[in-house]
Amino acid sequence: MAAGAAASSLLVGALGAHAQKKYDDGATDVEIKIGHTNPYSGAGSSYGVIGKGIDAYWRMVNDRGGIGGHLVKFITLDDGYSPAKTVELVHR
Repeated sequence: MAAGAAASSLLVGALGAHAQKKYDDGATDVEIKIGHTNPYSGAGSSYGVIGKGIDAYWRMVNDRGGIGGHLVKFITLDDGYSPAKTVELVHR
């Protein structure tokens, strides 16, 4: 009887652990983080309008409830049209 109780408690514990949600870095039950770099300053600053358009798109998605109930946190950073700075910001 004790062995049966022990086995059933292990089974219930295993099911509980298996049912927990596991997300990759940048995601939670309520939010998904997306990173982006764009030249908002420097020689390529005219391309900054692209990043602003992408930001507007994600705001629209969030206004409509997000993706499967998860809001998108869109993080866009200015790389100044510098490849070295782009690499640094993407690693961040």
